[in-house]
Amino acid sequence: MTETIDIIVSGHLCIDLIPKMDHVPLEKLATPGRLFETGPLAVATGGAVSNTGMALHRLGVDVRLMATVGDDILGQTIINILKNRDERLAQLISVQPDQSSSYTVVLSPAKADRIFLHCPCTNSAFGVANIDFSLLHQARIFHLGYPPILPRLMENDGQELTEIYQRAKQTGVTTSLDMTLPDPNGASGQVDWMVILRNALPYVDIFVPSIEEIIFMMRRDDYNAWDGRVLEHLDAGYLSQLADELLSMGPSIVGFKLSEMGLYLKTSDAARIRQLDRLPLDADAWANVELYSPAFQVDLVSTLGAGDSAYAGFLGALLRGMNPSEAIRWACAVGAHNVEAADATSGVRTWAETQARIESGWSLKSLHLSGISPAG
Repeated sequence: MTETIDIIVSGHLCIDLIPKMDHVPLEKLATPGRLFETGPLAVATGGAVSNTGMALHRLGVDVRLMATVGDDILGQTIINILKNRDERLAQLISVQPDQSSSYTVVLSPAKADRIFLHCPCTNSAFGVANIDFSLLHQARIFHLGYPPILPRLMENDGQELTEIYQRAKQTGVTTSLDMTLPDPNGASGQVDWMVILRNALPYVDIFVPSIEEIIFMMRRDDYNAWDGRVLEHLDAGYLSQLADELLSMGPSIVGFKLSEMGLYLKTSDAARIRQLDRLPLDADAWANVELYSPAFQVDLVSTLGAGDSAYAGFLGALLRGMNPSEAIRWACAVGAHNVEAADATSGVRTWAETQARIESGWSLKSLHLSGISPAG
């Protein structure tokens, strides 16, 4: 590879196995010996690498995927799915000998949130050795997702996560990081995420986690007191304080994915924005911004991969030099398209189709964040 590319997406990659079971009551699943007839099984690549990467590809962004799979039938299936979309998507996928590929069984019972049965497999060993830093010189953005389910990136206060971003920044690429919600009862729920963030974020330019993820990591007492139902307790002041704390750690652009409430954004000063010199951004327009965009009205099918798709829309907007209001509106639009399909990527539409729907007067939800006016 010698050409310039838009984005390299790295980190967690798996295959999602999604039985159609929207008629199965949640409370019946715990009945021993019970057989449930289900509908067709959807099989799709999953994880941040696929969800964000494939959404970017649907938007027409030149993207490469850098991750690992095992040398088993699931690994072959993952690679074939990617190749069937675009041969280039599988170029940087590394096959690990004598290892099993990561998979997730996604259970979506009637009138209930999803339940995930996840095996990390090759992702358990993913670390700095799996990043080809020589290729980052050719990319505009390096994006990595899901450290909470990449065990090596959590060890020793995030030592390998920090090293990845230190070495990435040395190439001049713009760096971006996404999270997933830690398991309160698992290893990811026991590490000190504040220490990990303080170590890694000085080398991260763009950081847009979900609000649940960042409150778990930075305000654990609030998360526990609110029993995970954080949206009911948010206002602009709370988010602004969180964003300021993150910006003080190093990023230029910080945001929070707010699910059905939309997306919040806050940025650093113009000098820091100008350091993102591989992006065609107007530093003055992006400096010292605080914005909020409500979510779009949708026919909800599944929220699988919605946050990853929203992040893809945001990064795609940055690559096109959009202003902050346009960028967060695009993030919400791509995330909204995602939830209108059962899997993590097939609902995402092309750039032209997305733009046409926005310009057609696509309605916004009436649920707004208290204390801040929606972006125009």
